[in-house]
Amino acid sequence: QVHLVESGGGSVQAGGSLRLSCEASGYIYSGYCLGWFRQAPGKEREGVASIASYGNPKYADSVKGRFTIVKDRAKSTLYLEMSSLKPEDTALYFCAAEKSIGACPLSANFVYWGQGTQVTVSS
Repeated sequence: QVHLVESGGGSVQAGGSLRLSCEASGYIYSGYCLGWFRQAPGKEREGVASIASYGNPKYADSVKGRFTIVKDRAKSTLYLEMSSLKPEDTALYFCAAEKSIGACPLSANFVYWGQGTQVTVSS
């Protein structure tokens, strides 16, 4: 069982930056497919970024070049570094994990989910 807790959300102006953190109760640096998702009011949840146990990060087209998914071995923490934020990035952001050593697409069957952290970007 993996327990995930997100933090780092907040309110920023367009063009600003935030770094989201996802702390895990267990060791998730290797052996897990990890991802960040978001859900805006009235919209379906969408995949933002994912990273396999061996690396190879993947990003939604809407965030490529602006967001970076990073995992910290020592802290067993997953990060989402967000820059050049836009109002359309406003959403509740979740981290997720699946025990896997293979490929880690955004469509992976993530089993473990955090409660989310709110990001609000104003114009």
